[in-house]
Amino acid sequence: MPKFESILPPSALTSVIACVLTLVFAPMQAVAQVVTITDPWVRGTVAEQKVTGAFMTLTAPGESRLIEVRSPVAGTVEIHEMTMDGNVMRMRPIRALVLPPGKPVELRPGGYHVMLMDLKKPLNAGDTVPLTLTVEGPDWKRHTVNVDVPVRALNAAAGTSAQPAAQHKH
Repeated sequence: MPKFESILPPSALTSVIACVLTLVFAPMQAVAQVVTITDPWVRGTVAEQKVTGAFMTLTAPGESRLIEVRSPVAGTVEIHEMTMDGNVMRMRPIRALVLPPGKPVELRPGGYHVMLMDLKKPLNAGDTVPLTLTVEGPDWKRHTVNVDVPVRALNAAAGTSAQPAAQHKH
């Protein structure tokens, strides 16, 4: 069997290998950088409760939109907006959530959030909920980001605007 001998010096061969690895792994890094997710959590539920919320902060490096969220723990998952109409808090599903470049967008109780509906089982503090977020970039390309989100106790504080899931009105 012939012995492999490089026609390139070792330093040049290392550079060629580094370039090839960059070309192979760069697309994977680009997908991973579509959106950064910080402080994700899901509000726990009681035995018969079929609806809860998921919250997090999303930061995209470029203009993007959150267009879908899925989870195997819920029959339906929707992106929601909560607004005040006089003295009445109203919640409605939205088709997409704009993620401006470099600006954190907070999904929180009382504002934008993800609704997990038709839950298949109660969610207890310490459980994790798998979520798959679909983000669309300015080039219309869609990327998915999977995250395992911890469940916090039903009465967990979430800042000054926290609203219990039971007070949501559709």
